[in-house]
Amino acid sequence: MTRIIDFYFFALKVTIALLLAAMVVLVFGNVVLRYAFNQGITSSEELSRIFFVWLTFLGAVVAMREHAHLGVDSLITRLPKPVAKLAVLLGYGMMLAATWLMISGSWTQTLINLHVSAPATGISMGVFYGAGLAFGVPAFFILLWDAFAIVTDRIDVTTAALVRDSEEEAALEDPAHTAFSVLKPKH
Repeated sequence: MTRIIDFYFFALKVTIALLLAAMVVLVFGNVVLRYAFNQGITSSEELSRIFFVWLTFLGAVVAMREHAHLGVDSLITRLPKPVAKLAVLLGYGMMLAATWLMISGSWTQTLINLHVSAPATGISMGVFYGAGLAFGVPAFFILLWDAFAIVTDRIDVTTAALVRDSEEEAALEDPAHTAFSVLKPKH
């Protein structure tokens, strides 16, 4: 099961990279065509917007799994363990409620806009609003799993890094996840 989950998140990262590459090609190609040839790609802006929304929501899922969102946990680390556990679980309860609202709202908007076409591409606007579902459903399960791990003491809330204090700290802790790690030779 772990291999399937790891493959799923690897596929998400590949999809994010492909969406970013497609955005660069569309926008740069459109600029070159407009200034050099007085032409343009009609659907470039619309597709780029859709790709950006999907890239953002899929990236949020990956960041949630890796606990890479920025946050402040200085109060939690100073509380006694039972109080810290209760506070973290209360926070997870609020995040689950917000994620449920995201799922239900995205589902409703997807259904409403399923038969509405985007002006330039003709793509169903349900695809646009479906990005909220692509974030909400995995995020809900990630939050449930983390909450279960906290309840069963698999995660100690007083010592675990549930959030990142800064991007620099994250890069120092795990250089394999930096943006330029591909360029560095492996020893």
